[in-house]
Amino acid sequence: MKWVRSFFLSLRQALAQESQETRAMLGAYQRYVLGQGTPEEMERANQQFRNVIKSVGFGAWLVLPFSLITLPFVIQLSKRLGLDILPSWFSLHKEEPREKN
Repeated sequence: MKWVRSFFLSLRQALAQESQETRAMLGAYQRYVLGQGTPEEMERANQQFRNVIKSVGFGAWLVLPFSLITLPFVIQLSKRLGLDILPSWFSLHKEEPREKN
């Protein structure tokens, strides 16, 4: 059961980081509205916004019936289609990009 504790500690850390990034995103949008935002800052904010949308979509999949069966299938299908549907906090350990044969 030690791995369960380790998993939840890692998840907590990832979600805390996500929260900080979301606060930074909102600050960037506020500065943009005031005419003080930079293009680089807006790109980071937009990337974080896409990540938030992915999190909401991922949460929706989790509440559906039989999600434990269908979610792995959907994730595999999205990888084959070249789509990134997982939020960054879900990948606790970043995967190295694989070379395509």
